[in-house]
Amino acid sequence: MIQNYYARRLGMSVFTVFAVITFSFFLIRYMPGGPMDYMIANLQQQGLSTARARELAATYTQVNPDQPVHIAYVEYLGEILTGSLGTSMWYDKPVADILIAALPWTLFVMSVSLILSFTMGILTGAVMAYRESTRLDSGGTLVSTFLTSIPYYLVAIVLLMAFAYQLGWFPTGGRFQSNLSVGWNAEFLLSVLRHGALPIMSITLTAFGGWALGMRGNSISVLGKDYLRVARLAGIPERDIVVKYVTPNAILPLYTNLMIAIGGIFGGSIILEQIFNYPGLGYYIYESINARDYPLMMGGFILITVAVVTTIFVADVTYSYIDPRAETGDSRETY
Repeated sequence: MIQNYYARRLGMSVFTVFAVITFSFFLIRYMPGGPMDYMIANLQQQGLSTARARELAATYTQVNPDQPVHIAYVEYLGEILTGSLGTSMWYDKPVADILIAALPWTLFVMSVSLILSFTMGILTGAVMAYRESTRLDSGGTLVSTFLTSIPYYLVAIVLLMAFAYQLGWFPTGGRFQSNLSVGWNAEFLLSVLRHGALPIMSITLTAFGGWALGMRGNSISVLGKDYLRVARLAGIPERDIVVKYVTPNAILPLYTNLMIAIGGIFGGSIILEQIFNYPGLGYYIYESINARDYPLMMGGFILITVAVVTTIFVADVTYSYIDPRAETGDSRETY
């Protein structure tokens, strides 16, 4: 039964990835103003005939304008099955190489942001729950709601203007100082931290409020349980009650959201990295959209899709190990 359940969930995940690839491929191909059209128009302005312009554009972009879309789709699926994501039209490099080089920088910024926001949110939410109906609780709820309501890109712009352009405390772009040698040395690592500080602050400030409100609600719900009253009557110290009973049961409902947030790391970086001119995965996806770079666009979308589907699958499979009360069967769902 368990194996069947896992196999069914795995099949659903694979189908989801396939469906997203198919939808994205046709959506991108039918977007108006592709790279061929853009280049043909430029060549025609230089006095070339339409036929010659199409020939040169096809050679440069490696796209056959007369090839039916469904044939191109089948060929693209074949390339994916062989482990190739194609070659970027704009950068003239393999898409996999571009994504692999950019991926660690995005993981650094977004994973640190997620860890900080989750930790701060859990601690803040727990304190607010234990101080329910006090000024601390009201003030914390107000601040958390306010920060959650602000888009992260708006905070990013404000931080960039204030601390980078006005005060000059942080760099205005890039991943590290260009004149430094890359390596595990203090100067380079400090430069990496300074360049990633503002993007990390932007996500952390706007995300921790949501975790805090969720933790507060879960903790208040747990604090009203009868078994906690019995534990207090039995003389169990309050510290043990918090550590062993309240916190684990309050965090459990947030587990699936945390896994989904991990999967959404890549997609959430697109606008952020463009604001800070931070060449990570999101930066290249944004640039590929502007340049109508089909292979790079598809490679980025596929990577985001696989990350989200994989983390949801892992959350579903591992939830029963974290919470043994979850049953395995048709009725078992974690999201």
